[in-house]
Amino acid sequence: MNHEKLTIKIFITIIVISLVLSGCVRVSRSFEPWKAATPQSYAGLIETEDSSPSSEDLEASAVPQVTLTLAPKQATPTPNTAFLNEAERTENITYTVKEGDYLGAIAVRHRVSVGQIVNANPGVSLKVLYPDQKLIIPPDNRNPFGSDFKIIPDSELVYGESLKDFDTIDVVNQFNGALSRFKETFWDGRTYTGAEVVQMVADQNAVNPRLLLAILEYHGGWLTQENVSAETKLYPFGYKDHKLDGLWEYLDWAADRLMGGYTAWPKGYLSTWSLYDETVYRIAPTINPATAGIQNLYARYMYDFQFVEAVSETGLYATYQKLFGDPFAFSAESQLPEDLVQPEFILPLAHGDTWYFTSGPHYGWGVGSPWTALDFAPPGNDDDLGCFTSYAPILAVADGVITRSDVGFVVLDLDGDGSEQTGWTVHYIHVGSSGRIATGTQVAAGDVIGVASCEGGYSTGTHFHIARRYNGIWVDAYGAVPFNLGGWIAYSSGTAYNGYLEKNGKRIEAYNGRSHFNEIGR
Repeated sequence: MNHEKLTIKIFITIIVISLVLSGCVRVSRSFEPWKAATPQSYAGLIETEDSSPSSEDLEASAVPQVTLTLAPKQATPTPNTAFLNEAERTENITYTVKEGDYLGAIAVRHRVSVGQIVNANPGVSLKVLYPDQKLIIPPDNRNPFGSDFKIIPDSELVYGESLKDFDTIDVVNQFNGALSRFKETFWDGRTYTGAEVVQMVADQNAVNPRLLLAILEYHGGWLTQENVSAETKLYPFGYKDHKLDGLWEYLDWAADRLMGGYTAWPKGYLSTWSLYDETVYRIAPTINPATAGIQNLYARYMYDFQFVEAVSETGLYATYQKLFGDPFAFSAESQLPEDLVQPEFILPLAHGDTWYFTSGPHYGWGVGSPWTALDFAPPGNDDDLGCFTSYAPILAVADGVITRSDVGFVVLDLDGDGSEQTGWTVHYIHVGSSGRIATGTQVAAGDVIGVASCEGGYSTGTHFHIARRYNGIWVDAYGAVPFNLGGWIAYSSGTAYNGYLEKNGKRIEAYNGRSHFNEIGR
């Protein structure tokens, strides 16, 4: 193509882009996020007499190959209805401990920190309280309100329907920074690229990969800088914990705190942030759950001055806007429909096999996620304890397609479109590698997907963990849309892992072992 033709093509392209960006203003809900092109397809956009650069040349270049259209600026988001907006206290009060109380819950109820209660009550035990014990509760007005700046909409924290076409690997490759060159080898010898690690954490936690990328960029320049420091590679976003090692472990930790704040804030389980330097803020009552998720992450390890900056308009929000545009342009529905009904599921156990219901409603993945999961242990002998080999099959609960099958994980997509961000998906964890069903397999209810094991996540014994999502959002195992497995309805006893299944008046209690009262079968 000669220079004249190239000039005309660029001119036309500029006009088209200008028309798109200057069109009539659309509300956030109708905004369709961009879809990234691969580095290879980007190279093909510019024709020259010479051959296009190879993918290796692009990978080696320090110049970002970004062809993304930034999201347009939206109107300032409306503050949420005030939450936990009670009159503040200016004096000490005396609280009488009740049966079942613990310091964390008492602190949340009175909008102070556990440390502040301990300091006001010398000698009080952090672990044991007694009914009728008297505690002095300091005034909550000593704790200023934290920032009420809304950082992202709720739909930008969860890995939901609006992210169906977001390609994490393409986006990372286009920015062409340190993350695109990063690789991490796991303890079992598997090696993943930086983008694959981000995608894995997003899949497992149901947290938006775009948010994870923005966090990495804000703290270390992972997307746009050619290299990051040795310290940044060790501590990807500035948090240091000797128990964590590598990008996956740190990102998984961060995603768990993001989901924890997002989940706990609207349920009233949080009322203050206690920072690393013991500064305490009352949570601003008009933030949204997604902003609470980000503040929850940063409150866990930042000093006051770092926290204030990170959650401000010039903090993570500014980085997000630089990378992708206004986060509120991506606003979409992020709540489960009020009329949501679970499709018909079978109990995923073979006829004649006796399994054991070992855990009631508990965390879908990580202690910050909602209580979406149930656990079942396979048949075994008395001496089959811990991680033993099982041959009892796990079955598909309904018709669908296997959209993900990896070490320990199988995801069944009920609408068959291959996306975990649309419709119902069922997530099986701790499925053994031997005989595990392959990605892309069409299944009918009752087809074998694998056997129970200890693979995939933390496990102290052979079992499988099963959870549900709808449009990428975790669905609680109990409550408005309870787990229904062949007529067995799940209930929670109010504590993670404790609960029961009930069918036609028969109840099976969750128990971490083998007993007649937790036996279950078809």
